[in-house]
Amino acid sequence: MATRLSGVTRASSLGPISEFMDRHGGSIARVLRDVDLPFALLDQPEIIVPLREQFRLLERAARETGDACFGARLGQAVSSPNLSAYGAWVCSADTLRQAMRRAHAGLGTMLQTSTNLYVAREGTSVRWSIEFVEPETDGRHHNELLGVGYMMDLIRVYAGPKWRPHVVRTALPVGTPRRELESIFATNVSNGHAMASITFDAALLNASRHRVAQSTAGEQPQAEPPVPKNGDTLATFATVVELALHEGYPRIDWVAEKLGTTRRSLQRLLSTQGTSFNALVEDVLYRQAKKLLADASLPVIDIALRLGYTDPAHFTRAFRRWAGVTPTTYRVSHSA
Repeated sequence: MATRLSGVTRASSLGPISEFMDRHGGSIARVLRDVDLPFALLDQPEIIVPLREQFRLLERAARETGDACFGARLGQAVSSPNLSAYGAWVCSADTLRQAMRRAHAGLGTMLQTSTNLYVAREGTSVRWSIEFVEPETDGRHHNELLGVGYMMDLIRVYAGPKWRPHVVRTALPVGTPRRELESIFATNVSNGHAMASITFDAALLNASRHRVAQSTAGEQPQAEPPVPKNGDTLATFATVVELALHEGYPRIDWVAEKLGTTRRSLQRLLSTQGTSFNALVEDVLYRQAKKLLADASLPVIDIALRLGYTDPAHFTRAFRRWAGVTPTTYRVSHSA
């Protein structure tokens, strides 16, 4: 049976989780340590993270704050226009109908994979659903209700800040208490469905922007590297190696665990792609080194440390092997 790797998402999809936890008596630093993710997620929202790790982070944050409805509550504090370049582009559409089309079209390339959006007409209403195609279960419901929060906020860009859906449907088991969720969403909640969704008046589809998007992305999405496509093994591996760089030199066991696989399976998958873990790491390091060297204000020693080298001389030798010249020579020759 083929190994299935986790989907990925940008850290921006967590919204204002740090400030939110501070207000609710939790420590995001402790949560990140417990789930073994870098603190860089908090100030670099463009970072790409395995989706299963976001599930785990939300589950741990819920335990940290003692809030069984953590994902739903966080979802009411998010801002769709500030959701990466993707959110700004979606919310710059003229009407809600156009915005939803953009949301569907750009989700898998700009923000998050292993995630599907569906829309269905039900008489005079519309049902908008979100589905996560991930085997991971811990924290899934928090992520689903966080996603519902973004969907609601997007509609409020067009319907106004006081708008609320007719009903929120969740994938929580039938019999799960609903009172707290109904208080958070300020509407009826129905549990026991195949996927989370919201239902609203179809007339809203033609509504124009009610408030100005908080980002100035304009009609075209900002230049931002796309997230790896589902099934693009090497690109997915590379993004997790880049994530590992924030904690030091990448380790194969860490990368495998974050992707929901084993060291042996990871090595086997890379072998079928005609490469190895060490070769992949070297390729990522070389690309990152060239990008960092383009910033003339960064000393070479700082670049070496950022890339996980404890000895700058080791970095210099590695870079000479990759480029045929030292980092300093490369920087001078490419300064134009």
